[in-house]
Formats: sequence, C-alpha cells, structure tokens
Amino acid sequence: MSTKIKIIFHSLYGHTFKLAEAIAEGARSVPGTEVELLQVSETLPDSVLEKMGAIDAKKAFAHIPVADPKKIGEADGLIFGTGTRYGSASAQMQTFFDATGGLWQKGALVGKAGGVFVSTATQHGGQETTLINMHTFLLHQGMVVVGVPYAAKELSHLDAISGGSPYGSGTIAGPEGERQPTANELALARFQGQHTARIAAKLAAK
Repeated sequence: MSTKIKIIFHSLYGHTFKLAEAIAEGARSVPGTEVELLQVSETLPDSVLEKMGAIDAKKAFAHIPVADPKKIGEADGLIFGTGTRYGSASAQMQTFFDATGGLWQKGALVGKAGGVFVSTATQHGGQETTLINMHTFLLHQGMVVVGVPYAAKELSHLDAISGGSPYGSGTIAGPEGERQPTANELALARFQGQHTARIAAKLAAK
C-alpha cells in the first residue's frame, strides 16, 4: 500500500515552487511513496500580478493541477509552501486554509503528517514566524507537525546565508527576487520531503 503525499504551494516569483519540486524529489526517494504537486488558486487579478512583477503562473505552472481543499484528506501527508506576507502565509494560501472548514468538522486530517516551507525576501524577513504561524493550521486540523530535525546537517552550515529552520525548509529570494534557492536550501527541502514521507508512512500503518 502506497503512502500519498500532497505538496501544495503558492509561488508568485517561482522560488517557493523550486522548493516544492525539491521536497517532491525527497518524498519520492522513499519507496512506496506517491507524490502529487499542486498549486493553490490565484486570487489576484492579472493586472495586479503584472504590476508586482510576478511570473506568469498560468504558463509556468500550467502542468500543475490546482489543489481542491475538499480532497486533501485523501493524502497521508501534506506539505504547504508559500511566500511570506509580514510574517504570515500569503492571502492566497490563507484562503485555501479557510476553505478546509468541512475537513475540520469531519476530523478528516486528524493524525496525518503535516509540514510547511517558505520563501522570504531577506534573511530575517519572517521565515520562522511564517512557518510557525502555518503550524497553527496543522494543529487545529489535528495533524502531526513534522519539521526538519538537526539530523539534516545542512541546518548547521554557517559558511553562507541559508534559509530553512527546524520548523520547515525555506529560501531567501532577495529584495528583487534575484536570488535563487541555493544547493544547501534545496538539500534541506529534499530532506524535509523524505523525512515527512517516512513519518507519514509510519502513521498510516497504525
């Protein structure tokens, strides 16, 4: 019996998406894991996105299905990723969370593995607060919060600035979005995917 992992992201500039891909790669490395990469619906009009300099998600993510909040209970593990907005998840991701009230009423996510990841413009631009704030959604849904333990040696690398923490993987995009996820950040993301898939498999087996 396979373990199902859904990785659900919102990405205006592509950085969070790259982390999502790395997380998916890590999860797929665990035998018997079925991984689905999904995007949340965009809530901003195209004219606003253009002024913000956002990537054309309709083209960039045309191959990625839009997540249905009513169906995420089908997964054994869920990992959510977003850019930060003043220390919290983006409005687009929050809108998705708000649409899961039916699952909460049924207890559909209770006991499932859950994790989060993030992209910020600067090193101290809300990485940890965004991750912890997203944890509250997982906890209210009764999920088992899975972070990135220090077994991931990349958390202890001090030779270069890097996103990511025990609360979830992360990347630093730069003020103009000019910085792409580093090898260290992508390694942490892969570790998170692998670690979450293993925990999800153990929980599903009980």
